[in-house]
Amino acid sequence: MNQENTLVAVVIATFVAIFVKAARISNNCSNLTKLLVFFLYNTPMRIDKFLNSVNLTKRRSVAQDMIKNGVVELNGKVAKASKDVNVGDRITLNYLNGSKSYEVLAIPLTKSTPKSEQDKYIKEL
Repeated sequence: MNQENTLVAVVIATFVAIFVKAARISNNCSNLTKLLVFFLYNTPMRIDKFLNSVNLTKRRSVAQDMIKNGVVELNGKVAKASKDVNVGDRITLNYLNGSKSYEVLAIPLTKSTPKSEQDKYIKEL
């Protein structure tokens, strides 16, 4: 992502955050607010960032190593670190003693999420 796209993403995220807070204060959640929140939560994220964000790996470098070694599959294909994850995608982690599959429910907005909120973003299959 280049600097211009990053700036646009930051401006949109800030606008939506202010809009959502204003809607909460007024206790009136309009259709526009719902639509903006839907699009914000459905923006894609790199798979290495996603694995770290939802606490499937402790560090992003661990996620990158797993991807580099072919341990991570996205929708049945071996993933590359730059591949984007979208809502509804299936992630499979192939460990030495078995594999675990997850369905993506939502894309986190922050770099890290609490482990207690992990079930909002992924569902183990």
